[in-house]
Amino acid sequence: MADSNPTDCAESYPNAADAKAERAVLTFLLAEHPAQLTIPELSRALNAHPGAFGSDDAVERAVRELVGAGLLYCYGRLVLPTRAALYFARLELD
Repeated sequence: MADSNPTDCAESYPNAADAKAERAVLTFLLAEHPAQLTIPELSRALNAHPGAFGSDDAVERAVRELVGAGLLYCYGRLVLPTRAALYFARLELD
């Protein structure tokens, strides 16, 4: 059928697992700031089984989405929270 989605990707984004990974990545980077981490270091810190494709991929997807949303930026190999993310975190602490 021409109208059906063969990949079945019609679910709303972000799904629960992606949203959870994004929250974990952003929360961790904000808590560790001003420490500078690479994506592999971030994955090792967040995952019980780092190096497993699924868990590493979830961290990479989360970083990509957060960069797109303007909450993280990549400086070379490093992943850092943006000024907007840091400002919001300060607001949340009050």
